[in-house]
Amino acid sequence: MIDNELAQIIRANYISRETRLKLCWQELTSLPTQTWVGELLSHLTELDLYGNRLISIPAWIGKLKSLTALNLGRNRLTTLPESIGQLTQLTTLDLSDNQLTSLPESIGQLTQLTTLHLCGNPLTSLPKSINQLTKWTNLDLGGRLLSSLPEWIGQLTQLTQLTTLNLSDNQLTSLPEQICQLIQLTI
Repeated sequence: MIDNELAQIIRANYISRETRLKLCWQELTSLPTQTWVGELLSHLTELDLYGNRLISIPAWIGKLKSLTALNLGRNRLTTLPESIGQLTQLTTLDLSDNQLTSLPESIGQLTQLTTLHLCGNPLTSLPKSINQLTKWTNLDLGGRLLSSLPEWIGQLTQLTQLTTLNLSDNQLTSLPEQICQLIQLTI
């Protein structure tokens, strides 16, 4: 997609006040970095950028304070901006199948998050702030080649609403006993 085409789509979305913007499989390699983009899209509740070739997300993402769902899966992201922590209404965040090796500490500010997909990333660690996210119902840590679980995983007992925990395709040899206390866990 050509930059002018993308700018026209963003402006059209602003004019129509559509709360969802779906830009899946558009072969996007970048997003405009100008702050006006975040201002024009600040009314969005859902942004879907799945299946592109994005390597970074501009800082204006933090201006989308009404977002409840953000899909960045199947891109080529290597980092996320700290401003992602400003998306405090976010309930679903899909970061699956990227090239993320770490997450920003600000991810712990996404306190409304119920679903977090991190599968298929070469994450070597998770920020300590992630244990502040206590509303999860679905946590996907599959395909990360973990040989051990992060220390905070032992605090999962506070996640009484967690129904799905994916740890598949890792190199785990044991699990912490506290996982047995996740009484709502079905998958």
